[in-house]
Amino acid sequence: MRYTKLGRSNLTVSKICLGTMHFGPYASEQDSFRILDRALEMGINFIDTANVYGGSADRGRSEIIIGNWFAQRPGSRDRVVLATKVYNSMGDGVRPNEERGISAYKIRKHLGDSLRRLQTDHIDLYQVHHFDRQVAAEEFWGTFERVVANGDVLYLGSSNFPGWGLAKFQMLAWQRNFMGLVSEQTQYNLLNRIPELEVLPAAHHFGIGVMAYMPLAGGLLTGKIQSAEGSRTRALESEYGIQLGPENTQFRDFSALCRELGEQEHIVATAWTLNNPAVSTAIVGIRTVEQLDGIERAAALDLSSEVLTRLDRIFNINRGRPLRAGAAPEAYAW
Repeated sequence: MRYTKLGRSNLTVSKICLGTMHFGPYASEQDSFRILDRALEMGINFIDTANVYGGSADRGRSEIIIGNWFAQRPGSRDRVVLATKVYNSMGDGVRPNEERGISAYKIRKHLGDSLRRLQTDHIDLYQVHHFDRQVAAEEFWGTFERVVANGDVLYLGSSNFPGWGLAKFQMLAWQRNFMGLVSEQTQYNLLNRIPELEVLPAAHHFGIGVMAYMPLAGGLLTGKIQSAEGSRTRALESEYGIQLGPENTQFRDFSALCRELGEQEHIVATAWTLNNPAVSTAIVGIRTVEQLDGIERAAALDLSSEVLTRLDRIFNINRGRPLRAGAAPEAYAW
């Protein structure tokens, strides 16, 4: 396993981060324990969850499972960097202060609840799950400065922020002589290169390490050639505006390139995501322990400039000219 520093922090994390969104609704507690055990054996020291993970009817289940694993594996807590998130409602939707967003009131309650579920005395990386356009800078940073000062949280991160949002909140933090954000979690893969326009350049400039989720586009980049009606893959085809099948030359060319390299599609796709200098780690959402097999290869695989150029041609979302003609704003304004 390869390791790196998360953004401009001195926190060391594995290039592969274990995503636990499936713990509870798709992976039982026993299966989740096996996944966590295997990840630790492989050298994965970065675990990402969120207070809402567990399914709509069982929010918090993912955190509970991780907490139970810590309790049954003495010493395991000190071997991992633990990340969770806050923003969404954890209630029944009838309490005004449980609505989506960030407030001092909500952080006080939700952070305490996460600590109890996770059976730990601190969160290593506490992330704002979504961008709140209404919260005042004084409330946002004042609240997070307090939880860091209290020792409940070590580092702050964001998730699903726009590029201008990263710039705004990072500058505000620095004006307060506070470290600010050390990470941004965003969806980034060969089928979704939109972050290259604004989010990745902003994160890189401000020293914010990107945690790329869905590097396999929900499984579309695993070499699949067909989908079934009503399947998750069919829904993803619609989401990404593509269609699997023999007429899809894009995926055929991708698989051919992977065969030339002697690598599996999911390894090449993940390695490509990690190749971007703004990306610190790739989050792999695991449902079964078998899905971890060989994933460390993605962290070790260095793609040549020729291979990267070929992948750019295959997965050029503009179809007309290379997206990587320049970072924002040069990619679309000059």
